Parts: sequence; structure tokens; C-alpha cells
Amino acid sequence: MNQGIQFPEREEWNNELKAVVFTALVGGMQVYCAISQQVLTQRFGIQSVEKCLEQFRYHRWDLEEDAEMLIKAQQEDAQGWYWLS
Repeated sequence: MNQGIQFPEREEWNNELKAVVFTALVGGMQVYCAISQQVLTQRFGIQSVEKCLEQFRYHRWDLEEDAEMLIKAQQEDAQGWYWLS
């Protein structure tokens, strides 16, 4: 993993966004990443909101790699968030 990008284990479910939200530290600056319930369902077959965090944690390494690629490619949205798809 690139030492310039670190992922603290501080993920949480955001009911308003219907997504698991997690942070990354990029050169010491905090950025926000997220993966929606819809994408989690598509990728991992999740059937309930309660399973979203569980599946995120189970697939953490792969999802963090995906987020790292988005960060390196500067693929943030208008609010500066990185959304996994």
C-alpha cells in the first residue's frame, strides 16, 4: 500500500446517504470515501442495511484498494468525496 494514503478503521453507516462512509489520510489530509448500499448489494449480494458494515469490514482490503485508485486518479465528486462504484 502507498504510505501516502492510509485508511484508519473508522467506517460508519450513514443513514442519510445510505452508504458506508470511511476516511483516508492522503499526505496527512483527511478525505472522505463512501460506498452506497446499492453498490454493496450489487457487488456482494447484501440483502439488508444491517449487513452493509459487516460486508464492508469483510471486504475492507479490496474496497480500500478501489478507494486508493480513485484517490490517485483524483476521481472525487463535486463535494470532494470519493464514491466507490
